[in-house]
Amino acid sequence: MNKYEVVYIIDPAVEEEARKALIAKFNDLITGNGGSVDKVEEWGKRRLAYAIDYKTEGYYVLVNFQAEAELPKELERNLQISDSVIRYQVIKQIERKVGIKPRAVRPAPVAPAAEAPAVEAPAEPAVETPAE
Repeated sequence: MNKYEVVYIIDPAVEEEARKALIAKFNDLITGNGGSVDKVEEWGKRRLAYAIDYKTEGYYVLVNFQAEAELPKELERNLQISDSVIRYQVIKQIERKVGIKPRAVRPAPVAPAAEAPAVEAPAEPAVETPAE
């Protein structure tokens, strides 16, 4: 099973009971298709970065879950056809292995520059030191 997280924004005009039912519907969709919901965070009503359909606020929900590779596509399909969901994004979480360092990136070799005519710098005047 792979680990995923989905963030979706619900229209703020939706009543609280309908919103709870919608969140439960998406959680049941995950568990009904063989996945498991790890954590549900309701971030609440927040201001959108830009207006979407003349709406400037939305109710944000974050869900962490585990599922097979086919489930995110089905979840996206259901989120897309729901009129109450303004935006959504499903992301696969990458597991990092402990003790393995990322490879160092070597800089690309630099091609030699075209030869420019040599320009001599002006010579500095010689400074004489007094003899003792």
